[in-house]
Amino acid sequence: MRLSSFQRLAIATTAITYLLILVGGLVRASGAGLGCPDWPRCFGGWIPPMSVADLPAAFDPAQFNPALMWTEYLNRLLGVTVGLFIFATLVSAWRHHRHTPRVFRPILAAFLLTGFQGWLGGMVVAQELAGWIVTAHMIVALVIVALLIYATFYAVAGTEVAEGVGAARRLLGRATYAVTGVMLVQVALGAQVREAIDVGLEKVARADVIEALGLVHLLHRDGAVLVLGLVVLLWFRAWQAHRHEPALMRAAWVVVGIVAAQIATGAVLSYFAVPPAAQVAHLTLAALLLGALMVLALLAYRLPEPPAAA
Repeated sequence: MRLSSFQRLAIATTAITYLLILVGGLVRASGAGLGCPDWPRCFGGWIPPMSVADLPAAFDPAQFNPALMWTEYLNRLLGVTVGLFIFATLVSAWRHHRHTPRVFRPILAAFLLTGFQGWLGGMVVAQELAGWIVTAHMIVALVIVALLIYATFYAVAGTEVAEGVGAARRLLGRATYAVTGVMLVQVALGAQVREAIDVGLEKVARADVIEALGLVHLLHRDGAVLVLGLVVLLWFRAWQAHRHEPALMRAAWVVVGIVAAQIATGAVLSYFAVPPAAQVAHLTLAALLLGALMVLALLAYRLPEPPAAA
């Protein structure tokens, strides 16, 4: 199937939004969140200073760390790029799909949330990485990518999907959305664990920080077991009722694979002194899991039912 210009743009926008989530995880793991101590500028300028000698008088030279500064600045540039991509997708959606609510409305919502996300980014800096605002920033990013996936799915498969599906499919779709909700709670808990790690590293060595986390880590760990159990049940339900539908089963297998990888990176974080690379992978896999669950739910609701066996 040859993709239209809008379909290609929607896919590219979703992909670059995922890239931004990955880079955001890198910023967090590297401690570069305050690499630019002000917002939306960086050390008072739209272009970062080249050296400590170029700092405006209002800034403490001790704040200047070139590696952290450029990491955060490039993250902001990518954020602006994503905003432009989402705006371009909205304009294209208005031209080609303004009478298709399932395509136009989620893209409009993603665009509006992107503006709110930019404001949250400023609050993250103003509040000096306060845990609650960082968590909100992450959740909004995941909601934006979910809206883009929803719109892209209907833009690509809209002419081929079925409006009416059976009870078994609807049950699978609802169950998948419910697991997605549980996963978002788990992500919020993970953000709190990340905040606790930052606080803990100020008091204990990195190798001992996991043991010092307390209740929030236990809740997050038990939440991972819950998500794994729910995903296995989803897979079993898909296999039990829909194993002759390749697209559904592929999506179910992808969900299981991502959860397994997610738990593996969680184990690396717990037993290998919280390596930054594993932190980035853990967050990126969470975003990919959200996307895979969204696709599974949409397929369950909208794929044509296979013909009944004779």
